[in-house]
Amino acid sequence: MNPSGRALLSLTLWLAGAAHAAAGAQALGCLIEPASVSELGSPVVGVIEQVHVERGERVRAGQPLATLRADVERMSVSVAEGRAQGLGELKAAEANAELARQKLARAADLARQEYISPQALEQARAEALVAENRLIQAREQRDIYAREHELARAQLGLRTIRSPSDGVVADRYMSVGERVEEKPMFRIAVVNPLRVEVVLPASLYPVVRKGVSLRITPDFPGAQPRLATVSLVDGVIEGASNTFRARLALANPNNTLPAGLRCKADLPGGDTAAAARPVSGTAAPPPFKAPLTPGPRVRQGL
Repeated sequence: MNPSGRALLSLTLWLAGAAHAAAGAQALGCLIEPASVSELGSPVVGVIEQVHVERGERVRAGQPLATLRADVERMSVSVAEGRAQGLGELKAAEANAELARQKLARAADLARQEYISPQALEQARAEALVAENRLIQAREQRDIYAREHELARAQLGLRTIRSPSDGVVADRYMSVGERVEEKPMFRIAVVNPLRVEVVLPASLYPVVRKGVSLRITPDFPGAQPRLATVSLVDGVIEGASNTFRARLALANPNNTLPAGLRCKADLPGGDTAAAARPVSGTAAPPPFKAPLTPGPRVRQGL
């Protein structure tokens, strides 16, 4: 290859490397999503009596979102509570057991003095045993009533739809008076932390690992760049695009950043461009000089 050809090849390689480096220096596109989204329904069939939240409101874990009609369940709780708090049967059993114990003590004293027969003593002992068993039965029945009360309260609690986590009501599908069966009632989005999905070139696979921090710049007015931590890296690289996916956790205190935004991601310190640059030695070549055109005298000599 002549000197002019070598110079053109050097210039071409340098321009290609510079263009690739410039492309690698650009931040990678990403998407900010909720950490999780729940389609919240009802565990029981019923009619909506009250709706306590609207779309866009922030909710806490365990906060009531809606209430179903529960007249029968409330009455069951009232009846079970009355049984659980009733002490008449237990007090009667305790008094009867105490009386039987006293009778047995007197009968034993009289039997020692031979005023009563051994058969009468055995009868008093049997009556005391029966009274003790009735007292045990009364206590067990009281425990059963307490459990029935808890069961009735749990069934009543199923009539209140509560938020499974802290988040935002992304949507409300049903209103007061509608019958709830299988369809969801609310959609709850967890927005702290947020989840960032980013597609990375395969050249960054040795660099991006679980626990590594990436700088995220949300496409949102006034939003400052912030660090997100890699929580998941796909173990398979897509051959068609030569890319892989990574998931990041982005803290969002006070829910200042909404979900659904586009963003830019890069490694702190500009390592993204360095890791993504496959062409090395991109220093500028010496100035290219075109070969001189032979003058008239040279052509005449030829």
